[in-house]
Amino acid sequence: MRFADWEPHYLAILDYFGFDRALDEEAAHLLASLLPRDDLPLLASLCNGRHVTVCGNAPCLKNELGKITGPVFAADAAAEVLCDYRVQPDAIFSDLDGATDRFIDMNREGTVIVVHAHGDNMPLLRHWVPRFPGPVVATTQAVPLPHVHNFGGFSDGDRAVFAADELGANGITIIGFDLDDTSVDPIKRGKLFWAKHLLGLIGHEC
Repeated sequence: MRFADWEPHYLAILDYFGFDRALDEEAAHLLASLLPRDDLPLLASLCNGRHVTVCGNAPCLKNELGKITGPVFAADAAAEVLCDYRVQPDAIFSDLDGATDRFIDMNREGTVIVVHAHGDNMPLLRHWVPRFPGPVVATTQAVPLPHVHNFGGFSDGDRAVFAADELGANGITIIGFDLDDTSVDPIKRGKLFWAKHLLGLIGHEC
C-alpha cells in the first residue's frame, strides 16, 4: 500500500488513540540508525507467488495449526506458541513488547524478524535490535525511510497480512485471530477494532 493511500487511515488511528506522529517518526529514524542493513529481499521471497499463513496469538491458535500452508508469519508472541508445537515461523512481526531470547534463537536459525518502530517502543528497539544476529526488516507506521518500510497495517498481526499482500503472496490464510474478543482491556479492544477494519480494506475478513 502506497503511503499516500495509507496515511488517511494512519491519521485516523493517531486521532483514535491519541498517539504522537512526531514520536513515531523519531522511532523510525532510531530504528534506521540501529539497523543499517535491510533483508527485505528475503522477506519478499517468502511471499512472492506463494501462499502465506499468518498466525495471531489468540488462544484459538493451537487448535488451528492444521490449517497452516506455505511460509508461516507469526505475530509477536505467537512465534513461541508455534515453536512449542515444533513449527518454526519463517518471519516474526513484532514491535518487541513480546520479544524474548527465543526470538534471538529463531533469528539465528533463519527466521526473519520484522521489527516495527513506534512512538513508545524506543527503549525496546535499543535493547533488542543490536542483539539479532540474523535477517531483520524494519517497519514503521509513519513515513517510510530508505530502509524502514511501511506496508500498511497497525498491530503485529494485521501488519503481517499487509506485508504478505504487498509483497506478492498469491493467497493468505489467517489463523489465531479473534478480533471480536470483548474480554480484553480497552486499548487492546481498540487495536482489534482497527485490525478488523484494516484487514477488510485489503479483502481479508476474520
